[in-house]
Amino acid sequence: QVQLVESGGGLVQPGGSLRLSCAASGNIFSRYTMAWHRQAPGKQRELVAAITTGGTTNYADSVKGRFTISRDNAKNTVYLQMNSLKPEDTAVYYCKSLLLGFDSWGRGTQVTVSS
Repeated sequence: QVQLVESGGGLVQPGGSLRLSCAASGNIFSRYTMAWHRQAPGKQRELVAAITTGGTTNYADSVKGRFTISRDNAKNTVYLQMNSLKPEDTAVYYCKSLLLGFDSWGRGTQVTVSS
């Protein structure tokens, strides 16, 4: 089972930027669809962005035009560039891998947007 480790979270002011990273173990990273989800206090976990093995991306409507997901297969890493952050983006952000119907999750990284 792939191990996923997120990093890059923190406290940022509204309008600021952060880049999250998710490093994956193993040697078949390029075969995974990768995604970022988030969960705010008292809310359900939701999909933020995903990227397929071929590089096709999709985004939640709430982050379109502000967030960008990308992957570097040579580094076994997926990124989430977050710009123009809003207080409502505050949540724990989780990385997920998906292959043949099986998924794995990281432990998450906290993002707090506040002045």
